[in-house]
Amino acid sequence: MDLPKETGEGVRIVLVTDLHSCFYGKGQHRLISMIDKEKPDIVLLGGDIFDDKLSDDNAKLLLEDLVTKYPCYYVTGNHEYWSERVDEMKAYLESIGVSVLEGECETVEINGATIDICGVDDPTRLFLRTWLEQLDTAYEQTDEDHIRILVTHRPEEVSVYEKYDYDLIVAGHAHAGQFRIPFINRGVFAPNQGYMAEYVSGTYELSNGSVMVVSRGLARESTPAPRYFNHPEIVVIDLE
Repeated sequence: MDLPKETGEGVRIVLVTDLHSCFYGKGQHRLISMIDKEKPDIVLLGGDIFDDKLSDDNAKLLLEDLVTKYPCYYVTGNHEYWSERVDEMKAYLESIGVSVLEGECETVEINGATIDICGVDDPTRLFLRTWLEQLDTAYEQTDEDHIRILVTHRPEEVSVYEKYDYDLIVAGHAHAGQFRIPFINRGVFAPNQGYMAEYVSGTYELSNGSVMVVSRGLARESTPAPRYFNHPEIVVIDLE
């Protein structure tokens, strides 16, 4: 992916969303091996890494491995809120070294690139004004000369995101509509988008020039229906 600012030697991002604490081999080795193979510079965790019904164990196995090797940045998803343990989950993440973004921006230098990584909580249990304040507060901390990235769980809030000058927005949540329609890349049904959901998988250029990347996510046994034309995924984004 080419972005409109000089990025030195390039930066590789791995986006992980919607794990829902699902199982990917003993010790999560299958998923960890996939990520390690890509040699990311940073890992973005786009919400619903934990689940509200499944045990936290699989999520913790993944996180405790990744944070020893890569800078990791996390935002909440709706299921973390539904668990009624979101504060406990955030405290755990911070205790192991994951950066929890809740209306904040962290600036990092990677391979000659200066990147502002912003993140907001999922709005499930927030007043709308609180969520919008998080977006404003995070963006106010950015610099127009830096690469600006927004990590959010929700892909459908395009009209809000277009008010900001982010280079890259990453999201999940939609699970690619669970049943993804081939060739037209629509989802049969996605939460908060309804039927024939538009923002479900892949790359979208917004009207203000921002690029939004939506992951299909990693949920498997946590879902009430099987996935069709919709394999679980991690997303690799190269800034060059």
